[in-house]
Amino acid sequence: MTKNKLGAGTPESPFMYPDHKRPVTRRDFLARGFLTGAGILAAPSLMGFFNTPDARAQAMTCGVGAGANKVPFLAFDLAGGASFSGSNVLVGGPGGQLDPLSESAYIRFGLPTDQFPTDPANVNTELGLAFHADSAFLRGIKLRASDEALAKVNGTVLCARSSNDTQNNPHNPMYGIAAAGAAGDLVALVGSRNSESGGNSMAPASMIDPAFRPTKVDRPSDATGMVDTGQLVDLLSPDDAETVMDAVHNISATKLAKVNEQQMVKDMIECAYVQSADLVANFGNPNALDPRLDDLINGNDAVFNTPIFTPAEIDSQSKFRKTASVMKLVSNGFAGAGTVEMGGYDYHNGTRATGEVRDEEAGECMGAAIEYAHRTGTQLMMYVFSDGSLDSDGQLDNQAAARGKLSWRGDNSTTAAAFILVYDPGATDRPLLTSPTQQQIGYFRSSGSVETDAQLATRLSNNVPVLAESIVLNYLALNNEVGMLDSVLPGHGLGTTPAELDELIAFAPLSGR
Repeated sequence: MTKNKLGAGTPESPFMYPDHKRPVTRRDFLARGFLTGAGILAAPSLMGFFNTPDARAQAMTCGVGAGANKVPFLAFDLAGGASFSGSNVLVGGPGGQLDPLSESAYIRFGLPTDQFPTDPANVNTELGLAFHADSAFLRGIKLRASDEALAKVNGTVLCARSSNDTQNNPHNPMYGIAAAGAAGDLVALVGSRNSESGGNSMAPASMIDPAFRPTKVDRPSDATGMVDTGQLVDLLSPDDAETVMDAVHNISATKLAKVNEQQMVKDMIECAYVQSADLVANFGNPNALDPRLDDLINGNDAVFNTPIFTPAEIDSQSKFRKTASVMKLVSNGFAGAGTVEMGGYDYHNGTRATGEVRDEEAGECMGAAIEYAHRTGTQLMMYVFSDGSLDSDGQLDNQAAARGKLSWRGDNSTTAAAFILVYDPGATDRPLLTSPTQQQIGYFRSSGSVETDAQLATRLSNNVPVLAESIVLNYLALNNEVGMLDSVLPGHGLGTTPAELDELIAFAPLSGR
């Protein structure tokens, strides 16, 4: 393990707690900030590809330009149990986000009396979804995203419990998103960690399809390394190289016609040539996948001349490096969906300052993704989640970085939530909700814990696999394809009647869908 150079006690340093077991798994180390999520790339075997019915169907169409014109999807997986409720995204009772809770609830959420959201001065709705006016997530988002971008954003908060500090929360809906049709010109899914889900939290077992296993991308070299066109492009211009590849394809097709073999095998061999020619045509220079060289990111564009991330930030900070690499692939349609995993969100070390710093960093990454979607003119659905949550015991943290708020003391799954943000450049105002009441799905008890007794809550608020299914449902809604739900998620637990589904759908279809 690399020694932490920042020293114990700084907001960026990893955590050791006397009431927690020693970290032994990779997810344990990640949640406490010891690891940043690097890994290796694992690819399926060729024979495994041949034997997969879905892969055979994809091969018949060669998979060239496989992006299916679905809404790009990005998930932020904050490993360790970050606090979303109250101090970041506002949560309320049955009447919605602003339905007041008790004084003890707001203290549990880490807010002193003068920062309760019952005062309108402590409420911010610049993103449609109501945030606390001094939310660290919101501060970070606004550091990286322009006012023009944020004016086209809307969201919903999902009041839902999940277990604390465990890899066993099946939060990640990425396979369901792929099953709903998300695909890219290069791969269907990417994730910043080499895991089955691409992040820290697991994928629901019912959704997993090995054919869609996320490709690990957490740095520019992972992105550029996805394409290898050999020396042909070095020897010739990209146009000449494409001409050569087309000629090779035509010659090979003529010879292949004389081979006595099943048509499926012939098609797959021919597709290999078609795909190679397409790679040369579109990615003859792999630097096209490098976020550091993207003028829309580095600020060298004639219109967008303020950097989202500088090349130095990407090179020096892992959180920005992985975010830039994944968001570029997803917003440009090179991947259909991606997960960005961020470690160190188990920040209940008796301070508030640490959590404020780390939440603002996460917000910066969210804001960067929104701004990049704005600059590329693409829609975006963003899902933010964490494994569990925490609470405060009411003690004030007097450090300047704590901003007059209460210290985080311990894990508390009953205060957990997740949220969705959606960006649509074609929206007249913001992306539309199905109803103003859908700004919050589920609700909190007056005491500050997630309601788990109501029928809606038992389907969503106390069942993490159903929470993940609800993200897929909302993705289908954005694409105007709710009718595909049963084929995308057979055997789902979202309900059987239109009324039950409507309770869980926040968004109307996006413009042009």
